[in-house]
Amino acid sequence: MKVNNVKKIFISVLCTIIIGCALYPIAVYYAFDVEKLKNQYPEFKLIKGEVDSYQVVKRRPSYWVNLGDISTYGKWAIILSEDWAFYQHEGVDLAQLQIALTESLTLGKVRGASTISQQMVKNIYLDHSRSLFRKMKELIITYKVEKTLSKQRILEIYLNSIEFGPGIWGIRNASYHYFKKHPSRLNPREASFLAMMLPSPKRYYESFRKKKLTSFAEKRVLAILSKLKMGKIISEDELYLNQIIRMNWEN
Repeated sequence: MKVNNVKKIFISVLCTIIIGCALYPIAVYYAFDVEKLKNQYPEFKLIKGEVDSYQVVKRRPSYWVNLGDISTYGKWAIILSEDWAFYQHEGVDLAQLQIALTESLTLGKVRGASTISQQMVKNIYLDHSRSLFRKMKELIITYKVEKTLSKQRILEIYLNSIEFGPGIWGIRNASYHYFKKHPSRLNPREASFLAMMLPSPKRYYESFRKKKLTSFAEKRVLAILSKLKMGKIISEDELYLNQIIRMNWEN
């Protein structure tokens, strides 16, 4: 009898786990109302320069800038740097994900493979932990976001909610902080600098603090400029010009 009871409990627990795993994606999918993001805005609350939380509001935040009011260079430097296939994939770049998994398994090297859509979802809805369940949530919500919002809207939300340095959130604040100008006036070199900041904005802030690009930052800026040329956003002449000019604070 005792053995039978143990078997029954084991089967019951196993069934509960299986049903829970099956229902989890459905529960996550319907738990987040991404429809609001079509015409409302994620507004962040800062505490000591860090985002404490987001809430979706009807009123446009003061730091918000429409996608059409960001220079072509400002948009494409970030797209080509962060997520070259943004307009081709459906939220997850399977090719990059496969490369990242292969590097992790064979080389022990861990690198991000998150798309702009995934980063937007993580910023607005999730914490930055690295648990499996957090990643599952990210993928599920990203799928829903891609089905609900246009690519242009996803990009606009992303550009207005990412960090560009200590306490510097959103591309409007970043443009004024670094260059004292509206994002619509960003030139290719300035845009490439902002794109360069994104992987580690606090660490790469050193270049602005010293008013001189570090060797690493200079290489990254030049690499992003080359991507703008490869993407036919700038010409060969524009590439050359922006390789030799300096931003107004560079030594």
